Amino acid sequence: MEQRTIKRIKPITEFHRSRGLPSPEHPLISVIDYKNVKRPDDIGEVNWMLDFYQISLKIGLNGKLKYGQNEYDFDEGTLFFISPKQVFRIESYSGPKEKQSGWMLLIHPDFLWNTSLAKTIKQYDFFDYSVNEALFLSKKEELTINGIIENIEQEYHGVIDKFSQNIIISHIETLLNYSERFYERQFITRKITHHTILNRLETLLEDYFNDNDLVSKGLPTVQFTAKELGISPNYLSRLLTTLTGQSTQQFIHDKLIEKAKEKLSTTDLSVSEIAYELGFEHPQSFTKLFKNKTRLSPLEFRTSFQ
Repeated sequence: MEQRTIKRIKPITEFHRSRGLPSPEHPLISVIDYKNVKRPDDIGEVNWMLDFYQISLKIGLNGKLKYGQNEYDFDEGTLFFISPKQVFRIESYSGPKEKQSGWMLLIHPDFLWNTSLAKTIKQYDFFDYSVNEALFLSKKEELTINGIIENIEQEYHGVIDKFSQNIIISHIETLLNYSERFYERQFITRKITHHTILNRLETLLEDYFNDNDLVSKGLPTVQFTAKELGISPNYLSRLLTTLTGQSTQQFIHDKLIEKAKEKLSTTDLSVSEIAYELGFEHPQSFTKLFKNKTRLSPLEFRTSFQ
């Protein structure tokens, strides 16, 4: 990111004040209607950091959100997930206010204290700003999500009692689980975007295995592969499982076996030499993987071509 001033907002109350809103009814959770938000004069000139979670549905806002290394448009039903202490930037935030709609749900980590969600919320991939894209909702999905938000809003606007927190936490978990389902759908329906990632992965592994320096580099790891593609390991794994039925590790191994078959059938290199060239420290490990994938040992596979 560019070196800009970072404006950090700690309590939710401070966020309300900075957006020209009345104080929140609950200090640790708030649902805000975008129509009521007043933009700060410097909204596009600084980077922002929040000390709380923000989940927001933005429609018709003329601008872009820069989150991590990715830019997202606001012009369709787009759901964003931002974690505490993540840096983001809003650019070209303008347009007729009557066309802007949506909401934002603010959740302070303290609200999750001593609940199961305090730990599990970190397991949802979409809070990682290495995720490749925001969640684009269909109209039906939008209605489902909006219904959950209305339930959360009604609960904390009502009488707060000993059941309130658990009920709201349950609604938040439902919101996150539906979001996970809709992301899974998006992996399938937004094929162009995801097949582009798949093509980049194919090229990345092809170039990696063609490198003559695999002896020192070793085999490509899941973490390395995801980092090179600019997405999180969990996101990559879910994408590949949806598109190919394989985990990232299985996908890497299949590309490795393809390269091994090529070397076994077109060169006179020994099995040990091929193993070292492909980044294995021990030829036995290569032989075991090859046999597990093909049901033939490397030598048996080579013999089948003679």
